[in-house]
Parts: sequence; structure tokens; C-alpha cells
Amino acid sequence: MAGAVPWSLESATGGLVARRRSLASPENVDVNLLKKAIYDRTDPKLTPAVEELRVPEGTGRLLVVQVHGDLPPYTDTQGAAKIRVGKECKPLTGTKRAEISAARGDSDITSGEVEGAIEALLSPAGIDALRAIAAKQNAPTELLQKGTVDLLRSIDLLTERGRLRRAAILLAGRSEHIARVFPGYSWSFLRMRSSTEYDNQDRGRDCLAIAISRLEELILPHNPITTVEQGLLHLEFRKYPTIALREALMNAFAHADYRVNGVIQVRLYDDRLEIANPGGLIGGISVDNILRHAPIARNPTLMNALISLNLVNRNNLGVQRMYQAMLQDGKEPPVIRDEGNAVRVTFLGSEFSVPFRAFVESTMRAGLRLTLEHLLVLNYLVRHGEIDGPTAAHICQQHEREIREGLRVLITRDVLDVRRRGAATVWQLSPSTIRALRDERSVPSQAPLSKFEAAESQILAWLHEAEGSGRPGIPSAELRERLGFSNEEIKYVTKKLRQKKQIETTGKGPKAIWILVGEQ
Repeated sequence: MAGAVPWSLESATGGLVARRRSLASPENVDVNLLKKAIYDRTDPKLTPAVEELRVPEGTGRLLVVQVHGDLPPYTDTQGAAKIRVGKECKPLTGTKRAEISAARGDSDITSGEVEGAIEALLSPAGIDALRAIAAKQNAPTELLQKGTVDLLRSIDLLTERGRLRRAAILLAGRSEHIARVFPGYSWSFLRMRSSTEYDNQDRGRDCLAIAISRLEELILPHNPITTVEQGLLHLEFRKYPTIALREALMNAFAHADYRVNGVIQVRLYDDRLEIANPGGLIGGISVDNILRHAPIARNPTLMNALISLNLVNRNNLGVQRMYQAMLQDGKEPPVIRDEGNAVRVTFLGSEFSVPFRAFVESTMRAGLRLTLEHLLVLNYLVRHGEIDGPTAAHICQQHEREIREGLRVLITRDVLDVRRRGAATVWQLSPSTIRALRDERSVPSQAPLSKFEAAESQILAWLHEAEGSGRPGIPSAELRERLGFSNEEIKYVTKKLRQKKQIETTGKGPKAIWILVGEQ
């Protein structure tokens, strides 16, 4: 019976110090043979503790197997293993092994020691640039006033032997030593004229501090400040908000995979800005949970130094800050793509909305704190008119119950209205919010539509579509069903369109249909 062990290796994989599993067992399973079979078939070797319990159910015998493991991941002697992902056990592939290793910091290439004198390895210009960008991010003054060696020791970039860690070379090292320690690393900037042609380029192997400063300089001429007076407010806008840009650049350098040949790349188009770094998302992070997932560092030593210098956030708020900076200006949030061997962040160069930014500012001053979730929902409503629970949960990467609770304050403060659409709940901008977001200086495509204005546009689009397909028109009952309107609401909308001489009806009663004016 020992050959058919009712136990699987996924209980030991994944890094848990101890794992318990209860197994219903027939009387003739020998506990000692079971333990020996597990020991013989695992690598590294595991000797589980097995406790026998008598129970009234089933076979009457229950074995509690407790596994202690300190060196995961574990495999069988043939090298095969599985890992639990949610409710499933999946093969522990090379990619999964690398993710576990990276999440635990075992493969931290930025941690190792570099031979050589500190002053010969570091660039004075790199140290000055590092202090400068850290000062802009309000790093502790007492930290920045320390000498170079004490500064590096304070942020754990010196080993016990007084040698530099690799992360120090990456932060402020000389280019020739960066090329030696990180042979695959480089950065590049391209000003694109089209998808295949560019009219300006720059590239280098400079340390992180100099590279980020240089990239910001290259982007700056294409990202000027626009100041707009809105009542008592003086609002400043950039095409790409400074906070979002800095966070994206820092993330690209902090999370790059420096073990591979890959370029940290910035491409500036007329209508967008793309920032990409080598190495995909790790540790279970995906584009669908990146706003909520606990922080996982590919390069823990480098990341900890950046955290100490206030260049990245300890609580994984960088992505949220990018979203917040774009959304509060009435822009679309960044688009993040995991391309497998790279992560690409795209900022769309859409126009800012003065009324939306003024609305955010005035709402905050009135004591209502607009969260990232609020801004995501408001941004969606400005463009689509209404939103339901599943859609809100998807764009906010939260559970629907959390979204409902979070939007409650916007309803009580008359920012949103909530309505029923059959069995579904939907949210819309309140009339007072619509009025606040209307302004002759705003971009027309960003002016929010009321429920009925959106319905008018939709009806006209459907009638044009019907005309193109050869249909004679659309009955009121069908329009009402498509829109989820009541009889009174559909009568109100069609009356408005008829008064504008955009649609007319043929026939009377239930057989009457609506058509575009001039179509018979």
C-alpha cells in the first residue's frame, strides 16, 4: 500500500514552514511505510510527522500529515512538482520557479558584492544626481547630508566587508563599471514620428540617477506647463503629469530584470508616451490586480535603497499615484501591458479637462476626499453616462460589495445618482455634477451627457444602423427595452427628438415605428 501514497508534493511547495493535511486512510496503510515513501520520493528529502486519529466517519481512521520544509520548492525525485494557484494545483514550471525565487529574493542580482575601491567604482556626478533627485522627493535631510560611505551604509549598500553592493553601482556607478557588472543593461529614448520612424534618439549606460534625470530632460520640451484660471483656482496642467511620469520611470528601473539583455525604453509619440522595462510581472501580479496586489520586488536590495531615499513608495503606491495623477486631470488612466518578457506603461496624450480638475479641487476643499476608486468611476461616467456594479468592480479591481460601499458617500453628497435597470443597479452623475462639469472651455468629447442626452444619441445611432441594414425603423417598445426606460421616459426622449425634427413616427399605436426624418 505504500506505493499508492495519498499525498501530493504541492503541500510542501511554495515556501511554507509547515503544512498540515488530513487523509482518510484504510486500516492496512502502514504509517512508517508512508513516511518512508514520502522521504524516498522527495527532493530535498522530507520526513513528515504523521498523527493517527480515530473518527466515527468513513474508514474510521484519519492520518494527519504535517510537513516541515525549509528549502522549497520541493520536487519528486524525477524533478516534477506542483504548486497551488487558487483552488488548482498547477505544474511548477521554470517560470513559476523563477517567480518564487524572485519573490523570496533568492535571485536578487542587485545584492551581490563588487570588488574594487569605492571611490573608483562610483561616479561623483552620479552621487550628486542621486542626492538631487532624492531631495526633490523629500528624502530625510540627515540622510542626504551624510558622506558618501555613510550614506551608502545607511541604505544597506555596503557589505560587512565594506564592499559595494551591485545596487550601489546601478544607482551611482561609473558607466564602465555598470557595463561590467550589468552587461545587459542600457536605456534609450526615441522621439517617434510614426510607428517605425524617429527624428531624435539618445541612449546610454548611465547610472539610474543620471539616466532618469536625462530622460526627464528629453521629455520636458514635449511636456510643457499650461496654466488655466478657473474662478479662484489657478490650475496647472502637463500633457503627462510630472508625478505619473516620475513614478513610471522609477518603476521601470526598480523592477527591470537586470539578468537579461534588455533596454529600459522610452518612446514619445505625438499622441502617447510609452515606458517599457525588461522582465514581466512576477509573484502573481497581473494587469488585472496590479492596483491591489501586495508589493513584490524583483530586486529587493535596489528597491530597499530606493525606499530609504523616498524614490519609491514602501506600500506599493506608485501605480496608484500614476492613476491618480492622470485621472484628476480628466485624462484616461495609464495602460499597463505585461508582454511576458517586458512590462509596458502607456500614457495617452488626451486633452486635460479644466472643469473636471476644478470639480476635483472644489470637492476636496469642501471636505470630500475623492479616492482612486471614485476617480475611476467618475472618469468612466463622463465618457459612458452610467456604470453598473460588475463594470465598476472590474475597473477598480475590487469586489463589487466594496465598490457599492465606496460609492455610497458620493450618493449622499449628491455627486452620483443610483438607479435600477431591471435587476441591476447602475450609477449616474447627478444633475449638479453634470452642471459643474459643463464649461465652454472643456473639450467637447469630455462633456458628460445626461441620461436622456445619451439616450438621444443612442437612438439616432440605432436608427442609422437600421436604415443601413434595410430595416423600416424601430418600434418604441424595442427602444424602451434596449435602453431600459419606462414608458414615460421613452416618450420624453422621442418627443425631444421629434421636436428637433430628427426623427418621426410612421403609423399609430403598437405598430408605429420611429424612423429618421426624411426616410419613408
